[in-house]
Amino acid sequence: MSEHKIIIVTGLSGAGMSSALKSFEDMGYEAFDNFPLSLVGALASEPGTEDMPLAVGIDTRSRGFDPAMVQQAARDLKARLLFITADETVLQKRFTETRRRHPMAKDRPVAAGIKAEQELLHALKREADILIDTTDLSVHDLKRTLEGHFSFAEKRLAVTLMSFGFRFGLPRAADVVMDVRFLKNPHWVPELKDLSGLDAAVGGYIEEDDGFVPFGDRLKDLLEPLLPRYAAEGKSYLTVAIGCTGGRHRSVYTVERLKPWLEAQGFVSYVTHRDIER
Repeated sequence: MSEHKIIIVTGLSGAGMSSALKSFEDMGYEAFDNFPLSLVGALASEPGTEDMPLAVGIDTRSRGFDPAMVQQAARDLKARLLFITADETVLQKRFTETRRRHPMAKDRPVAAGIKAEQELLHALKREADILIDTTDLSVHDLKRTLEGHFSFAEKRLAVTLMSFGFRFGLPRAADVVMDVRFLKNPHWVPELKDLSGLDAAVGGYIEEDDGFVPFGDRLKDLLEPLLPRYAAEGKSYLTVAIGCTGGRHRSVYTVERLKPWLEAQGFVSYVTHRDIER
């Protein structure tokens, strides 16, 4: 059983467990959603499936759900425990938009169900091998994150470059955070205000700041020795977040300029601009 790759997927309702299981299926896992806890052992030991990796979704909808028993099952099966979570306000918005019922709020408001589930799963979240917060993640971002942790493909460090606005809070997924608010702000130039860092005129304005090129060089000097060390330590997914005030001009352009350099170093890179449309 120690060589049988088993992932138990659990977490908060509405956080993205179903999407995660679909991603596992795409990676070649046999995926089961809302699976009865009492049957997991039999599923994992079924003859003829020894080489089939499993991803089993067990949450508060599942028959016989008990957080302590989920932890024990993970230990008994030598499974990795993945916990999917998200911010409370985001969970409430998702349930409101989809008009789904929260499994712990059948006769009370959604907010009360979310609170109750958070309390019930607190210890399980603390014991998880891997915790993924989907508050700021799209479905595609979640899939890339899961692939970084669990794919059977050759492991290479995948680096996400994220622009963001400090006004809207730090990205939850960030491993490295840099601040470019020291650069001249295109927001105060009338003809540039409504453009973004993806526009050439904004890029030209930022390039004129005599602090931009030295900063970029120092940032590369910082990352160049760090990234191979992260990879050597087994980390497969890293997020470098670069922030300005609103996440529309300076951080966006800096991220776009950094991407070609990263790829030249041999790293898989993705770009996401969290706040560009705000």
